[in-house]
Amino acid sequence: MKITKLLLASMTLCVANAYAQEASAPASPAASGAVPEKAKAVAAQNERVLPAESAVHSTGQVTIKGKIVPYKATAGTQPVWDKDGKVIASLFYTYYQRSDVSNKDKRPLVISFNGGPGSASVWMHVAYTGPKMLNIDDEGYPVQPYGVRDNPHSILDVADIVYIDPVNTGFSRILDPKADRAQFFGVNADIAYLAEWLNTFVSRSSRWNSPKYLIGESYGTARVSGLAKELQNNHWMYLNGVILVSPTGLGIKREGPVNDALSLPYYTATAWHHKVLPADLQKRDLNDLLPEVENFTLNEFIPALSKGGFIDPVQRQHIAAKVARYAGVSETAIMQHNLAMPPSFFWKELLRGRGQTVGRLDSRYLGIDRMDAGTGPDYNAELTSWLHSFTPAINHYLRDVLKYKTDVKYNMFGPVHPWDNSNDRTGDNLRLAMAENPYMRLMVQSGYYDGATNYFDAKYTMWQIDPSGKMKDRMEFKGYRSGHMMYLRSEDLASSNEHIREFIKKATPANGQAAKY
Repeated sequence: MKITKLLLASMTLCVANAYAQEASAPASPAASGAVPEKAKAVAAQNERVLPAESAVHSTGQVTIKGKIVPYKATAGTQPVWDKDGKVIASLFYTYYQRSDVSNKDKRPLVISFNGGPGSASVWMHVAYTGPKMLNIDDEGYPVQPYGVRDNPHSILDVADIVYIDPVNTGFSRILDPKADRAQFFGVNADIAYLAEWLNTFVSRSSRWNSPKYLIGESYGTARVSGLAKELQNNHWMYLNGVILVSPTGLGIKREGPVNDALSLPYYTATAWHHKVLPADLQKRDLNDLLPEVENFTLNEFIPALSKGGFIDPVQRQHIAAKVARYAGVSETAIMQHNLAMPPSFFWKELLRGRGQTVGRLDSRYLGIDRMDAGTGPDYNAELTSWLHSFTPAINHYLRDVLKYKTDVKYNMFGPVHPWDNSNDRTGDNLRLAMAENPYMRLMVQSGYYDGATNYFDAKYTMWQIDPSGKMKDRMEFKGYRSGHMMYLRSEDLASSNEHIREFIKKATPANGQAAKY
């Protein structure tokens, strides 16, 4: 691994303090007789400092849709500079380029972020779109030995991909101990510095002419929605498409009855999966049942909740009965919550009689609590399962397969708090970017069993991004029978990647097709 001479001085200045952000180290003895031990401590710190610039190259191939796709992989770091040109941080990235394609001008580039905030790019990298995928079973549960295998559904056949770890996630770190953390850790700060970083990456990679796509998962959807406008308006970088995987609210208001009601179709999907719905509902296919529940939610449930305590008692009982029927819980539980049962209670209540809880991010996953009583689960059953398989796999893959050698810890979730959530207008930013750019298209992907960013809430977000309806022909929604990371289920890994593949082809215009209304 080569570290550029330009940044050696900067690294020397910040080495001790940079390590302090990675882990707490015991103070070196001050006594003159302890000088050798102090020297050893400094050496250890040096090993744990991320290089501001580095690159390790390797090659590989993967069979996708029956065809061999050769590629070049680059695992490396690129600096973040402040306004005066001083290196203040370094971001780790993994960049895959199909190596048998010479014309980059026509080759799409997909720029991938995960969420949190504070989450590394590991999730979509080694489980969704990349050339390697986790060793997991067909439903997404961990199996041993841990590690990765070829991903036959990767989108590398149609696009190059770069996975980026924001500051303090993955291997990425602040390098300047005096750097103001506020310039990294907030909705708009995050967007601003990442746009600058991407400008440099695209320039260095000679990808200005390439069709470009952003994909973000969970909080990453706020990130890429904001980046769409920031890149376009402040860096003059125009995108072809944005993909939102399990999107957050994107700053779109939905308090009160709307917020309380939008979870109901998710409750139905989860209850259907666990076979606790009334028999007449349970025997129907999920894709046949959900539209009925969505209809009820919009046309009866939200208006009923809007009446609050002044709803007619007969109507209250009618709504409670229907909500209980669709959610797979008792009418008593619904009435006790004034018709608006919170998700945390649902995760505890649905299978309380079996002594099990359901997962927050993926309700297919089951947990067991210390006691069956209570209003919410003791832990997130799905997240512990995911960390079980992802953590060893990404550490092995980056260090042993891609040969990026470092003693810096790979942060699955990094220290990024306090996070400034103020002035979140990312949904409206995406709307404006699309309005200004006739080429830009949007796709939303959601799992029916995701209770953190539920699929019907995601539909609502998409509808509200374009309240005029003038751009709805450039927007599409795809739902899957899995959770927050729908791609962990083998069947959905294939279909969701195929949907991305089709989206990229559709949003990459033919030669001579002008961007105009």
